Amino acid sequence: MKRWIQINNLPIRYKLISHFLIISIIPIICLGFLINWTIERVLEEQVNENTLQLISKVNETLEFYINNMQSTTYFIASNEEVQQFFNQEQSEISVDSDRKYDIQRYLRNFTTLSPEVAGILVVNNQGDYVSNEFYASPSRDLTNDSWYQEAVDNKGIFKIIGKPGTRSISSLVNYQNDEVVSVVRAVVDPFTQEVHGVILIDLKLRVIAETLVDVRLGKTGYLMVVDEQNQSIYQPDDPLIETIPKGWLEGNAGTFSKQVNEQKLQFIFQQSPFAHWTTIGVFPAEETIFEIREIRFYLVVFVFILMLFGIPVSYFLASSISRPISQLMNFMRKAEGGQLDVRYKEQHDDEIGLLGRSFNKMLTQINHLLQLTERHERQKQEAEFRSLQANINPHFLYNTLDTIQWMARKQKAEDVAEVVESLAKLFRIGLSKGRDRIRLAEEIEHIERYLMIQKTRYREKLNFQIEIEEGKQSLYVLKFILQPIVENAIYHGIKERRGAGHIVVKVKEIKGKLSITIQDDGVGMSDEQLGGMRQALDEAIPRTENIKETRDKKGYGMLNVQARILLAFGDGYGINIDSKEKVGTIVEILLPILKEEPMGEGIIPNE
Repeated sequence: MKRWIQINNLPIRYKLISHFLIISIIPIICLGFLINWTIERVLEEQVNENTLQLISKVNETLEFYINNMQSTTYFIASNEEVQQFFNQEQSEISVDSDRKYDIQRYLRNFTTLSPEVAGILVVNNQGDYVSNEFYASPSRDLTNDSWYQEAVDNKGIFKIIGKPGTRSISSLVNYQNDEVVSVVRAVVDPFTQEVHGVILIDLKLRVIAETLVDVRLGKTGYLMVVDEQNQSIYQPDDPLIETIPKGWLEGNAGTFSKQVNEQKLQFIFQQSPFAHWTTIGVFPAEETIFEIREIRFYLVVFVFILMLFGIPVSYFLASSISRPISQLMNFMRKAEGGQLDVRYKEQHDDEIGLLGRSFNKMLTQINHLLQLTERHERQKQEAEFRSLQANINPHFLYNTLDTIQWMARKQKAEDVAEVVESLAKLFRIGLSKGRDRIRLAEEIEHIERYLMIQKTRYREKLNFQIEIEEGKQSLYVLKFILQPIVENAIYHGIKERRGAGHIVVKVKEIKGKLSITIQDDGVGMSDEQLGGMRQALDEAIPRTENIKETRDKKGYGMLNVQARILLAFGDGYGINIDSKEKVGTIVEILLPILKEEPMGEGIIPNE
């Protein structure tokens, strides 16, 4: 915690430098890791994709040769002389030696046109055979060989036997068993499903080796081919792994890595859909890692250069930001010491420039407020002196009126006594022990006494009605807020109209506020007069001395009430007025709900 506090107490320049370095270094490092991870993934995907493409090409080549062998078996089986050879009886064999020669010459055509064919053997179900490259002992029955039985069991479907094992035939060219791959197909009668014989063809592995020998995966990687039994069809002379366990090759295609002889090898394989041979790419994983290490080296150098470049840039940016702040801070210290004539002189349009101009405006406003405060203090002292004098006169008048009322009742002048009593109560409520807020019931009593005095003067011309919502009499309001409004209604509304007039005072709660409306059916106001009065109410609190003249012209009483309400409660409260000429005027006073008498100068409205 202490270390964190010490960091917070550092100058803003060092904080900015630290932040800029952190902001620049962390993204660069993260970017480096992201690029490194992306490169590894992309390289691995490219290696796998390229290797799979090579394997697909190899498989296509292998399938071409196998398909060629299958087609060759069909061509041979469809030959008329071969069909006669399959259908001849045992007694006809010695007679048809010429036919065998023709068949041998026919078979040589295939070995001539297809150099991948090592030899072709045709055997009928009697054990007799014809071949261009193979020969067998006369005492051996070829129908008992395993390759013949596999062809018969496959019921006329082409089958790849693989590398030949032990068999009763030999090659004139003396091909070794690991140099060829044997394929067989039984010739079956399509109606009776009787086997007439078997065609065997040996495929030279040399053509497969020629396809794979020039394919290199990296520096030491290679391709190899295994059959369905996972027996090797082809692999280079010095392989990285001798045999691949069958459990490693799961599915038709895939990739995996294994630790072999303390070396991590990568394997990518794909199975041929026709031949069911699997071509496997084998290469050391470190060859790919070497390329990645080289890329990592350049990436680290690039990150280091960016970081080295970021240090002076961070210092320059931090200085350009902190310098105006330091200047503004020095001006604030001077202003704090009482030197209010200082000004920020930089002309930037950024946030610091706006802050500096706001600082200048604040100092100007402080000077203006100091002058205004001095003027208000003088006015307050004068007002207190006048208030002291004003409080002396009402006390004297209240006592005098009480004496007059007693004398009037003694002389049985009841009407005079009632007027004097109302006037005395007006003064009593006006005094209110010096309080500025009184209960609503007292304010209503005050205006009611005032209306009774006025009714004594105007008789039947003035009628009034007061309606108060239940439970609102105990609320607190500013005193003397209704009398100026009612006075305006009488002198500027009821007095000027013909016939009897009415004034209705209503008190109720609207949307959490206390609403007091004073409605009269006097002469009303024109739109121009109404607009002027609303403008005067908006300017009830003077901000310059020039407004005082406007206030005096618009009616001081109502504007004084508006100013008192706004000063006491703020915006959202005050007087709203509406009037129509020859119809009447409605004045609404909005006040907060005050259920308790305030203890000090501030008023806290009840929410």
